[in-house]
Amino acid sequence: MTTPGPKIAMVLAAGIGSRMRPLTDDRPKALVEVAGKPLIDHVLDRLAEAGVQTAIVNVHHFADQMEAHLAKRTAAPKIVISDERAGLLDSGGGIKAARHLIGEDPILVANIDSLWVGGETPPLEAMKRAWDPERMDMLLLLVPRDQGIGLEGPRGFRMDAEGRITHMADDANPAPLANIGFQIMKPQLLDDQPDGPFSILPLWWRLQDEGRIYGVVMDAFWLHVGDPKAREAAEARLT
Repeated sequence: MTTPGPKIAMVLAAGIGSRMRPLTDDRPKALVEVAGKPLIDHVLDRLAEAGVQTAIVNVHHFADQMEAHLAKRTAAPKIVISDERAGLLDSGGGIKAARHLIGEDPILVANIDSLWVGGETPPLEAMKRAWDPERMDMLLLLVPRDQGIGLEGPRGFRMDAEGRITHMADDANPAPLANIGFQIMKPQLLDDQPDGPFSILPLWWRLQDEGRIYGVVMDAFWLHVGDPKAREAAEARLT
């Protein structure tokens, strides 16, 4: 039995994908295939399984290709385009630009370069079960540092006994938990932010000071598809 969760997701798919070159020389990163399926479809299918009904997808790099591909999808979720052709808006700015499409209920935010295999509990189901809007304004999906491929750098989080998380960026002391790029958040968090490009990281820092950002650790194995080598490794795991 699944747990009710967000019905709307924001899929961050507008990036240039420079680290994925040459695969992104003629296509957006979201259309790079892993195990015979574009990254964007892997993510949208996972969202559908989690009960998401509408996915707002931002586009920029090879935006026409993205729109054409998404228009061909017949499976859930329903796709709504957030157009960033005029300029990239970064993680926070991209969500803020789609604010009028999102509504007032908590949303699920998803990157397009995170896949997973195995585990007892589907990661998005674990997120929905952990989400408590009375205690938290944002909930991040995390993975132990030794439980994935394609992890980059020491940045990540530590978690206390109650599930509250603190962002860490100490090169000499790598964080025990990595952020995989999926989160549930209250969209009102962005209402006091200016229009234009901005990172969501300062919002993390503010929420950790307020004790309102939490994490849930998945038991699946993370496949971060950040570059061609990681794509090959992910494909080997999935085929």
